Amino acid sequence: MVIVRRFLAGLVLVLALTQGAAAQSLRVAMAAEPTAVDPHNYGAAPNSTLQNHLYDALTGTNAQLQTVPGLAVSWTRRDDRTWDFQLREGVTFSNGQPFGADDVIYSFCRVLNNETEVVGSFSRYIRRLEKVEKTGEHSITITTANPEPLLLSDLSNIAIIARNPARQAPLTFDAPGNCGGAGPWPTLAQFNDGSAGFGTGPYRLRSYTRGGAIELVRNDSYWGEKPHWREVRLLPVTSAGPRLAGLFAGDFDVVEAPATGDIARLRNNPGFGFATSPTTRLIFLQLDMRNPSPFVTAPNGSNPLADARVRRALSLAIDRRAIVQRVMDGIATPAAQFLPDGMLGTLPGLEVPAADPARARALLAEAGYPNGFAITLHATNNRYVNDARIAQTIAQFFTRIGIRTEVDAMPSSAFFTRRGRREFSVAMGGWAADANETLLFFRSWLSTTNRDRGFGMSNYGTWSDADFDRAATAAFATMDVDARAGLLRQASTIALEQMPVIPLHFESAVWAFRRGVTYAGRVDQTTLAAEVRPAN
Repeated sequence: MVIVRRFLAGLVLVLALTQGAAAQSLRVAMAAEPTAVDPHNYGAAPNSTLQNHLYDALTGTNAQLQTVPGLAVSWTRRDDRTWDFQLREGVTFSNGQPFGADDVIYSFCRVLNNETEVVGSFSRYIRRLEKVEKTGEHSITITTANPEPLLLSDLSNIAIIARNPARQAPLTFDAPGNCGGAGPWPTLAQFNDGSAGFGTGPYRLRSYTRGGAIELVRNDSYWGEKPHWREVRLLPVTSAGPRLAGLFAGDFDVVEAPATGDIARLRNNPGFGFATSPTTRLIFLQLDMRNPSPFVTAPNGSNPLADARVRRALSLAIDRRAIVQRVMDGIATPAAQFLPDGMLGTLPGLEVPAADPARARALLAEAGYPNGFAITLHATNNRYVNDARIAQTIAQFFTRIGIRTEVDAMPSSAFFTRRGRREFSVAMGGWAADANETLLFFRSWLSTTNRDRGFGMSNYGTWSDADFDRAATAAFATMDVDARAGLLRQASTIALEQMPVIPLHFESAVWAFRRGVTYAGRVDQTTLAAEVRPAN
């Protein structure tokens, strides 16, 4: 009997320890797959979710997109181009190295020398800096080439990594010369296998498998508030059905982006909860201006998309409210412009354009295409909420006005690679702002491409308009908020008249979770384990 009692007591202890370990493990089903652990590789939302667990930047953004201190605790602006930053002391990287000013310069220089970076995701920010100078072990001064009103927001995108300890000589920041190209620099493969590229974030990498689970473990030397979860497992599950099925089966604690049609099931099930958050993520169509264009068939080999009347016709063909209600189940907001009304640079009170097929057909005839033409609409099928269904619905709207439309929806990994090579004529994309003004969208997506200044790096449609560039470029260098807002509104008016990008709707982010945990959600749509809380 004594032996039995001891056995049962030991079994209870083992079960308690096991349950305690499980209680500190978090399993998240991601809606899309990060392409790499490398935080300087590609600025896509799944990559940002992973990056924000492992790395910090000089500045950060909270759940409402407000700039907050990161590895910089404070900053002052001397003039329009010069900023002094005081860095956080007592911080160590996950490999034990102390953090200091040299790591900031090393990280910026590594961005400039990253051969695997996708479409200038991060170098576009660094190339706008003229000087980065170490003024103390925990202080730096940044001088920008031109006034940069959103510098603090820009810096939140640049992860700080531990400098190579084998490199003894300090680096001198030199954007035009790529800091002299001096290496060796950590490679994408070394980030993925965890042998280099250490960060200061709340977690450190245990293992990464492309297409498989990503295992993280709590960084107990983290400088900030320690997250509740000791271990985190991020698993990409790119179909909404299996994600929710996994949640119901107990395989996941939190899932991203459940299908909008399943919200009612979650609302009526006491074993689960869900959260929604309005976002700035614009879903849009980007149109190609080249002549010829690869997926357009029209009389005489012309590209009708180069004509603003045709672009306006496409916009008028789309019933945005029908998409939101019937495809998105009301979990979205129809878009009249490039950011939600009220943000800096938007046109106040602008009505969402109503579908007008008759006017659209008249514009096509006026442009010389009374019998329409043929296009292929390219889209993802696993990146944005209901993306493939949205593309099919838009194709029906276009066909209704005489534009014969095929849809080619593909996994995001293939889509983004091909879009980066400018292989599409009409591409459905998505973008979320890091700050609450149109400057960022204009700088990346609509400005004439200028690699030296980091403008138009996502302008895959090659649109170029001198009047737009004049207003937008002036705004990019205007520190006065009211003056900048006026210039951005001028640029908005031109872009909405010319319609190189057709705004569709703003996604609302949705998360579902089991009873016992809760997540408030974020405007930037990222899922941060440190912000997932045990329910009271």
